[in-house]
Amino acid sequence: MNVDPSASMLPQRSKWVSVIVPVFKNYESLEELCSAILEVRKDQFPQHSLEILFIDDGSPDKSWEVLERLRETYPNEVSLLKLSRNFGQLSAILAGYDAAQGDAVIMISADLQDPVELMGRMVVEWENGHDLVIAYRESRDDERKARFFSRIAYAFARSANPRIPRGGFDYLLMSRRAVDIMKTFKGQHRFFQGDVLWLGFPTAFLPYVRKRRRHGKSAYTFAKKFKSFLDLTLDSSFLPIRMMSAIGFLTASGGMLYAVTIVLNRLIRGQLPFPGWAPLMIVILLTGGLIMIMLGIIGEYLWRIYDDIKGKPMYAVDKRALVPKPAERASEDSAASAQSVK
Repeated sequence: MNVDPSASMLPQRSKWVSVIVPVFKNYESLEELCSAILEVRKDQFPQHSLEILFIDDGSPDKSWEVLERLRETYPNEVSLLKLSRNFGQLSAILAGYDAAQGDAVIMISADLQDPVELMGRMVVEWENGHDLVIAYRESRDDERKARFFSRIAYAFARSANPRIPRGGFDYLLMSRRAVDIMKTFKGQHRFFQGDVLWLGFPTAFLPYVRKRRRHGKSAYTFAKKFKSFLDLTLDSSFLPIRMMSAIGFLTASGGMLYAVTIVLNRLIRGQLPFPGWAPLMIVILLTGGLIMIMLGIIGEYLWRIYDDIKGKPMYAVDKRALVPKPAERASEDSAASAQSVK
C-alpha cells in the first residue's frame, strides 16, 4: 500500500474555543470582559481560534450598542445574538449553545465576578480528555443574603445529586459532544447544573472565589431566585412528592391515634378529652392548610407538564451576527489574494 508522504505534512485544523456570555443589563462591564478574554487567549491558549458569543437577553440599557461596537472592533472574534425580548438566563444560555461553533464551549457571566484567567486551565483540562470542566464557587465575596440563599438552594440540590459542588457553578467548559447532547434536552423549566452533571462524561472540578460585583446591580430579583429555587427543587428531586406522602401518612396516623383517645376517654371516663371547639378548629385549619399546600405542589407539576406539552421554543432571535469559521476565513482570504493578483 502506497502512502502519500505529503499527507503527514498537511497542517492540522486548529481547534476552536467558543466563549458564550449571556448579557442582561451589563453594558458597563462588556468591554473590559471582552478585552480580558482576548488577553487570556493570547497568553494561555494562542494555538486555538476564538469566538466570543454575546447573547443580549432583551437588555433595556445600552448593552446592545456596546456589543455592536465590539463586533466592529473584533469582527473575527466577536459574535452577537439579540433575543427579541427577555426570556431569562436559561434561555439565553441555551441560545448560546445552539449558536456556538467551537470544539469546546465555555460559559461565563458578564458581570466580571468569575475569574477570566481560569479559562487557560479549563482549556488544558479539556485537552487532557475532560468533556466537562466545572469551575465551582469555593467561596464568594458577595452579600450575606446572597450567600445564605445559595447555601440553602444547593443543599436541596445536593440531596438529589451529591456531585453538585456546595457553592454551585455557572462557569464551565463543555466539549462539542457534550454540547450536542445537551442541545437535545427538552423542557421549559430545567435545572441546568443537574443536566450538565447528568451527562456523566469525564469531569474536572476547579475551585475559585467569586468576586464582588463592581458594576451596576444584579438583575437577579427575589422572584427570579424563587423561580430558580422551584426549578432546582422540582426538576432535580422527588423530595416534594415524598414529603407530601410522608405528611399525609403522619397526619392520618395522628388522626387515628386521636380518634382512639376520644373513644377510650368516652368509654372509661365517660367524657370527651376536650370540651371546647378550639381544638377541633385547630385540627381542621391545620389539615386544610396542609391539603392546600399539597394541591399547590401538584398544580406546579401539572402546569410545568402543560407548558412543556405546548412545545414553544425557549427563545426567539431578533438579530444574529456570527464570525466566519476559520476554514471559511482562510478561503475568503485566498479569494481576496487571488483578486488582488489579477
